Amino acid sequence: MRIIAGSLRRRQLLTNPGNTTRPITDRAKTKLFDYVRVELPGAAVADVFAGTGTMGFESLSRGAKSVVFCEADHRAHALLVENASRLGASDSVLCWRVDVLRCSFRPKGDAAWTPFRVIFFDPPYAMIPSLKPGTPLYKSMERLARPDVSTDDALLVFRAPDTASFQLPPFWQTERELDVGSMRILLLRKAGAPGEE
Repeated sequence: MRIIAGSLRRRQLLTNPGNTTRPITDRAKTKLFDYVRVELPGAAVADVFAGTGTMGFESLSRGAKSVVFCEADHRAHALLVENASRLGASDSVLCWRVDVLRCSFRPKGDAAWTPFRVIFFDPPYAMIPSLKPGTPLYKSMERLARPDVSTDDALLVFRAPDTASFQLPPFWQTERELDVGSMRILLLRKAGAPGEE
């Protein structure tokens, strides 16, 4: 995998072999970042279910202020740390080995990394049918809408198979949908926060 644009353009990223992570193709990434790029300059970004970090490092290359990578897999996390080091980006990123289904999205209580302006939320496809009210995945998306986690106008990027059926929390409203092959990329704008009337 490589970074396709910005200050780190053409730099290669280490990736996990096998099926542990699901890197996005250059074609899909180009289409997505053509839309997302205006949101990135100076933004705090979260790359949730980060794998080895292709979305977050692309964001950093295009002007994001900082990126928090959330990834539970030991090998993917080790590669995230190595990618950050190879790119000279260790001071601008936090590689957080954490269970996304249980975490607060406020890394180590350090407010310097939040609130997030752009969030990439890319769960394994096998988890997406469980995205419905009351499930751990749904609750994770609700926590991401909290005012101490994301900005009032945050953008959340959600990737799913085009045949998947799921329910999104009402705090995230579809602003645009991109279809790339058999994949749907939903661009969701924050429309409120838990506890708001």
